[in-house]
Amino acid sequence: MKVKIKIAALVLFGFTAANAQKYDVKTAKTYAEISAKTDGKWEGRKYIGGTVFKNVDKLKLAPEHTDHSFDIRYEGPGWENNRIGYRLYLDWRNAIDIFGKKTSANILPKVGQDNFDSYHEMSDWGADILKAGKGIGIGSIDRYLNKEKLHFREVDSTIAYVSNKTNESVVKIDYYGWKTAADKINFTSELTIKPDQLYTQHTIKASKAIQGICTGIVKQKNTELLKKESKNKKWAYLATYGQQSLVPDKLGMAIFYQVSTIESIEDTDLDYLLVFKPTTKATSFYLLGAWEQEVNGIKTQEEFVKYLNDKLEVLNKKGKM
Repeated sequence: MKVKIKIAALVLFGFTAANAQKYDVKTAKTYAEISAKTDGKWEGRKYIGGTVFKNVDKLKLAPEHTDHSFDIRYEGPGWENNRIGYRLYLDWRNAIDIFGKKTSANILPKVGQDNFDSYHEMSDWGADILKAGKGIGIGSIDRYLNKEKLHFREVDSTIAYVSNKTNESVVKIDYYGWKTAADKINFTSELTIKPDQLYTQHTIKASKAIQGICTGIVKQKNTELLKKESKNKKWAYLATYGQQSLVPDKLGMAIFYQVSTIESIEDTDLDYLLVFKPTTKATSFYLLGAWEQEVNGIKTQEEFVKYLNDKLEVLNKKGKM
């Protein structure tokens, strides 16, 4: 009976061999992971028991999985570089959160090892610094239709992949059968982080051109909204800055986007949203957080605006970062 249970768990989660031997997490400048338990059992929507989280390259969500199911360490995949870390809630919320780092070392392997609680409290490496709540987080995906934000509540299956290379780390999510309103589509998110930079490149692709696919920035109190277009009018940024971290202290968040891909900008109760034009072509944008306690971090709004304007000039000249 025990053998049958273990085999079923492996098939359910879609485990593959990890590449730990080929990739030195201690010396790398980027890192991505997803880590789950396999030796417990489901009781309703909660995963009970299990002795250890296991890192994998590929993970298929169990049908029972939802928020706070306790089967995945810190609730989804994480990715980081020598400056900042991010994670994605791999459930109906689908929000991207920020790990503020006070070190250039990779920290994700030790985050949430005591059943999710440690990263909410400040430690020597840093902490979870963004409260997403019911908002979109930073640079994640939802659908905005008839002034309502639609999440990933109905998905036939979700598969997450992680890969680590010399100069970048990637998280890819395939959503099959995402149903919102009268539409059912397949959708792909690919999140790429490189060394030394605050930003993550987010490339999205829908199987059907539907209205309302959106990204954005969660609204927080004590912030100022910042906007600017590049000289050639092809790129722009949407950003916020202020005392908006959970610490609380100064945090800047921004999205750089191609102007031609955006249908509208919406100011809602919870979020500032960028609504994409319907398309089946791949669309890329950049999301980022800038925390004042990062090593040599950005500590003022003036510094943050200068940073944003410098990056916008790069996009103006090269069309990419």
